[in-house]
Amino acid sequence: MSTEPPPGSGQQPPEDDPFRKQPPPGQGSGSPYDQSYGNQPPQPPPYGGGGGDPYGGGSYPTDPLAGMPPLADSGRRTLARIIDLILVGIIVWLVTWAFGVHEYDVGSNGASYAKSLGQSLIAAVLYIGYDTVMMAKSGQTLGKKWLGLRLANLDNGSTPSVQTNLIRAAVLWIPFAFCCACIWTAICGGWSFFDKPYKQGLHDKAAKTVVVSTR
Repeated sequence: MSTEPPPGSGQQPPEDDPFRKQPPPGQGSGSPYDQSYGNQPPQPPPYGGGGGDPYGGGSYPTDPLAGMPPLADSGRRTLARIIDLILVGIIVWLVTWAFGVHEYDVGSNGASYAKSLGQSLIAAVLYIGYDTVMMAKSGQTLGKKWLGLRLANLDNGSTPSVQTNLIRAAVLWIPFAFCCACIWTAICGGWSFFDKPYKQGLHDKAAKTVVVSTR
């Protein structure tokens, strides 16, 4: 008879995701993943707060951060975002230039508005697509990978799904592309500098994700 515990309801990690909070067999106490999720008595969270569900939907068995690497520094997160902005911005400029929507006709308000809207639409699609695809594969954009950061689900530490990443990217990039540009990016991402206990940006809160360090 198998001695393995039965899988939890909706919480058992798939075997192909190495980032779920599941203690590897034979791993020493130095591993950041050596704490079993859901098999320990409730403990107070190390970052302050009440230790329950931060979104008001019940309580986690333990602090959600238990067994995960440390939360990422907000300054490194900002630098990683700037890197991604530059990389995708270059592609946006090339695409809009190829389609002729980077130029504005000062003598025709209608033409100017159409080109501006077209550029915003292209920017939104490319930024959302970049974040969604890259994050769903490994939890990392190029900026995050180069700076040793990773996106994780708050509840179990796994790599967020395509749907979760799409929500996160839409909250961040739609206002950026169509109305608020750098102001919204500063507010949305800068929220992590002041947020406790999970250092989440507004887009993290919408998707229930956190950014952790891989170094």
